[in-house]
Formats: sequence, structure tokens, C-alpha cells
Amino acid sequence: MGAEKTEGKRVIPWVVLALWIGVLAAVSPFAAKLADVQHDRITDYLPASADSTKAARLQEQLPGGESTELVLVYHRDSGLTPADRATAQEQVTRVAGEHTLTGTPRGVPSDDGTTLMYPVASNEPGTDEKQRDAFVEAVREEAHSEGGLTVEVGGSGALATDAGKVYESLGGPLLYTTVAVVAVLLILIYRSPVLWLVPLVVAGVSNYLSMGVAYGLNQAFGTTVSGQSSGIMTILVFGAGTDYALLLVSRYREELRRFERPLDAMRAALRGCGPAVLASSGTVAAGLLCLLAADLNSNRAMGPLGTVGVLCALVAMLTLLPALLVLLGRRVFWPLVPAYGSTPKARRSLFAAMGGSAGRRPLTVLAGGAVLLGTLALGTLNLPGTVKQEDAFVDRPESVAAMRTLGRAYPEGSGQPVDVLTPAARTDATLAAIRGTEGVADVREGRTGGGWTEISVTAAAPPQTAAETATIERLRERLDGSYVGGASAQQIDLKDTNARDRTIVVPLVLLSVLLILVVLLRSLVAPLLLTAAVVAVWGAALGLGGLVFGPLFGFEGTDPGLGLLSFVFLVALGVDYGIFLMHRMREESLRGAEPAAAALTALRTTGGVIASAGLVLAATFAVLTNMGLVQLVELGFVIAVGVLLDTFLVRTYLVTSASVALGRRMWWPGRLSRAPEPRPAPAREPVAG
Repeated sequence: MGAEKTEGKRVIPWVVLALWIGVLAAVSPFAAKLADVQHDRITDYLPASADSTKAARLQEQLPGGESTELVLVYHRDSGLTPADRATAQEQVTRVAGEHTLTGTPRGVPSDDGTTLMYPVASNEPGTDEKQRDAFVEAVREEAHSEGGLTVEVGGSGALATDAGKVYESLGGPLLYTTVAVVAVLLILIYRSPVLWLVPLVVAGVSNYLSMGVAYGLNQAFGTTVSGQSSGIMTILVFGAGTDYALLLVSRYREELRRFERPLDAMRAALRGCGPAVLASSGTVAAGLLCLLAADLNSNRAMGPLGTVGVLCALVAMLTLLPALLVLLGRRVFWPLVPAYGSTPKARRSLFAAMGGSAGRRPLTVLAGGAVLLGTLALGTLNLPGTVKQEDAFVDRPESVAAMRTLGRAYPEGSGQPVDVLTPAARTDATLAAIRGTEGVADVREGRTGGGWTEISVTAAAPPQTAAETATIERLRERLDGSYVGGASAQQIDLKDTNARDRTIVVPLVLLSVLLILVVLLRSLVAPLLLTAAVVAVWGAALGLGGLVFGPLFGFEGTDPGLGLLSFVFLVALGVDYGIFLMHRMREESLRGAEPAAAALTALRTTGGVIASAGLVLAATFAVLTNMGLVQLVELGFVIAVGVLLDTFLVRTYLVTSASVALGRRMWWPGRLSRAPEPRPAPAREPVAG
């Protein structure tokens, strides 16, 4: 009977493997379609309730659909010649003859005679991104430089096309770079020619599964899929998934010395670290789902996709990874195979030394760490202002070069129109109100359809300046019942909505994380300490960004969503490592260890795996710094630096020091906060006299 039971247990890994093969076969058709539903239109990022979003939606309903706005910029440093102007007119006429434009292009010369710009708008592409890109590239071919005359195509349509090229590059290069980084780190961590491949393959399977689930969510609930959200999902799958794998494999290696059969060792490992992995993934998922309360589409879309990535990684690492490890047996650890009954070599580890220093002077370490984090956080005062649309690229594409040429040639004008959508019955009154608004340089009536009229407004001030922003705000105040949109209005709404989202999402994230920690640790003090620590890390990481973004990277501004997204990821992921450490500390305390001893033992036993996990997670987010958009570089930098600070300063020194200093009060009001009752001495039998 016992033999049959044992044989049945041996079948379990094969059953799990077979189930995963079936799951992958079922999800494969859907995973391949995720790229087809990925969109990076501005309406996929805009706040749902903003004026600019409503204006863009109405433009899609006008005859011909949403218009693509371009600016053809002709420039010669020494001044345009009559031949240059003739060339410009010829090229613009050819563009107008080969494409359906919404109006006749009119050339606007600069005061210094070096530049001539032709605003061009067409609804020919409609809302199709591929058609828009084809239209932009066709115009670029037709309007080309020749004979020393520089011709550049800019405008919101060209900027969107150039941004789309960057987002397209996120798919392949981001995945390949992430896989390569994780592979190198796993080889260095495991020092095995085989073991590193197992968690990497499982992470790849997790990513494929997440793509299929993300596509299913899009089809079932209409969730937005953008280049940014799908890229972050991939980062989370490999980063968080590898973290869970590191924790499980470390515990499994430990249990293989205590159990003869790999299956029994894996069961013990899952019992030991499973609750911590479940709690940590639940914390990350809960934090990300708080983004559903955001009004900004790009923020809200990040919630479901990020959660899908984390949960798919969790399921794979707690089912497929154990099955593969058990089937491969002890030899997967070659050449450092943990033999049954053996004991690991006693070595003076770095984390034992760090724990010793923290244990000797806990208050001094706490004070020093707090001063360091506070000093770094002061760097947030040096963060540049909101990044302009033309400064959002790491490298300068043609559209940005065109906008900068316009900025120099027309210092007091705008080559970027403001779109006003007004009820058709009120067109005349709206036109009169616009002409009477301070800061308006030109007004042109556009298309009419579906009860709405499109009006193109040119501001007197350069785009995305304080003066133009004031003009847009005056238009919104005066034009009741109309919607003011366009590229500059969209940037204003992005900034305002991000500020609003922070006031709602940040408290939700803190509350959800605290509740999970309270339930897991059965304490109020420990959760508050961990949460305060990760918030301090976020401030310090953002401060470091302020010290390098402008002076070192040369960025002209920061993305409005940087503060919120970095907060959500750093708090959720930072608490992850706190859970690993505190769960082991609680485990040691339940075994009867004194608080200081429990803290130091937890650091000694989990410090290595936490450090490895932190390095992997930081490296995966650092991959974003190699992408071509400022917002991704900034987000990747802040999260990577924050994870490293959390791993090597907060978890190792500060949390351990606080645990030693607080003693049993760390677990208040749980039962671990109370001193154990003394056990009565055993009764002694009377000695016969």
C-alpha cells in the first residue's frame, strides 16, 4: 500500500507538466494576437474625462475621421532664396495633389527669412495607425531636402509616428535584452551550467501565458493594451517571476539536505516559502490593481496587465518550476549538488557581518540610514519640469528637429494648432469668442459633421509654454459647451490628471499593502515599519533621478506619470522583499528564538537570496533605460535604483536594526509581542530516605 502511495506521488510532477503543455496549446492562438490589439494613439494614454480626449473622440466621428496634422518646415541658414520658395511650393502642391487635405496649405514665412512653414492636415489616414504612419512617410518622401535646402516634417502626426517606431522596438529588443540580462545573472548566482536555464524557461512560459491572458482581457473587457503597458508586463514577468524562483530554489536546496527524495524536499520547500511568495505576489497585484482607480488611460491600463504578469509568473513558479526541478532531480544543481544528510560549509557571509554590525549599534545604523535617505530625497527639488512632447525622445527624430527649427524661427508663434470642437449651431458665436480671446493669433473653420464643427486655432505663443497654456485655459473658460484639444491641450490634461490620480491611487496603494501585511504578519508595528521604509526608498530614488536626469542624461523634463508609477512599483515590489525577510523572522520567533537572534538569523539565511532577487529585478527594470523614450528611461532608472537601495540598505541594515531595537514590540499587538510564559519546573520525585 505504501509503495502504491509513493508511486502515485511520483506521477504528480508529470501530471503538472502535462497540464502546462495543454495550457500553452490552448493559449497559443491568443498570445500571438496581442500585438494586433496594441495601440499607442494619444487617446490610449489620455485621461478619459478630459476635454482633449472628448475632442479627439469627436474628431474621429467627423467626415474622414480624425485628422493627422503635419508641419512642413523649409529652412536655409543663410536665408531662403526665390528658388527655395518655388521648390517648397512645388512640393506642397504635389502633396496636396496626391493626398486628401482638409484645407489648402498656406506658407507662413519667418521674420528673419530663413524658414517657411506649411501646416498640412489630412483625414485620409483616419484613426488607423498604420495608415497614419504610411501617410507621414509618404509626405516625407515627397517633401525632401535638396540643394542645401533643409526640409523637415514635424507636427503632432509626425511626432506620433516617430513615437510609434520606438514602441514597436519594445517588443523584440526589450524581450531579448531582458532574457539575456536574467540569464547572465542566474548563471552567476547559481554557478551551474544547467540550473539557470530552468527558471528562465519557466519565466518565458509565464510571459507567453500572460500575453494570452492579456489578449483575452482585451477581448472580454476592452482593456487598453499599449506599448508601455505590455512592455512593463514583460519586465514584471521576468523580474518578479525570477525572484520567486530564487526564493523557492534556495529553500529547495536547503531541504534537499534534510530529505532523501526530491519530491519530499520540494513539498517542504513549498510549505516553507509558499506563504511568503503568495503574500508578496498578492501585495504587488493589489498595488497594481489600485491603478484601476486612475483616470489616466495609460495608468489605468497598467493595472490589469501588470497584475496578469505577476500572477502568471506566480502560478508558473509554484507549479511548473517545482515539477521540472523534481523531475530533473539533484543533478540539476551540478556541480554544487546538495547531498542528503550533508551540511553546508560554514562561511562568514557578508550578510552575517552586516547583521552583526546592525545588531551591535541598531539605533546608530537607523539614524545614519534615515539621514542618508532623507538627503537623497532632497534631490527631488532638482527634478526638471514637465517634459515637452518634442523632448520626449532620447535621440532626436526628424519630427523633433522640425519642431526645434520652428521654435528658433518663430520664437513668438506656434506651429502646433489648438483644436476646438463646438456644436455646429454655435459655430459663429464660438468663432467670435475665439477671436476675442487674448493670445490667439489665427482662427480657421474646419470640418462639420454629426452636429459638430472643428475649428483650428493658432496661439501667438510657442507650443507648450506657459503663455500658450494660459491661452488654452482662457479658451476653455470662455467656450462653454465646446471642447479644446490638440497636442498642447493633451499635455496639460496629462499633467493635471496625473496630479489627480496621485491623490487617489497613492492612499489606496498604502492602505491595501498595509492590510495585506497586517494579515500576514499579525502585527501593526512591523507593517507600518515596512511601509514607511519603502516610501523612504521611493523618495530617495526619485531624488537620485533629480540629480542625474538633467545634469547627466541631458533630459529637458520629467514625465508627469513618473511619480505615481514609480511609487506604485517601488512600494509593491519593495514590500516584496520585506515579506521574505519578515516571514523568516517570524518563523524563527515561533521556534522560540529571541527577537534579536530571530532578526539576525533571518538576515543570514535570506540575505543572499534577497540580494540576488534584488539584483535581478533591478537589472530587468534597468533594461528600460536602453529604450528610446524619456518616460521609459526615467521610470526604469528610478525603479532600478530604488530596488537596489531597498535590497542593500533598507532590508539588510535598517529593517534588521529596527527589529533588534524594537525587540518583541515589532510584533505588537500579536502574541509574539508578549514574552513567553515561564514553563513550570518538572516535579521532582521524593528521594527515599
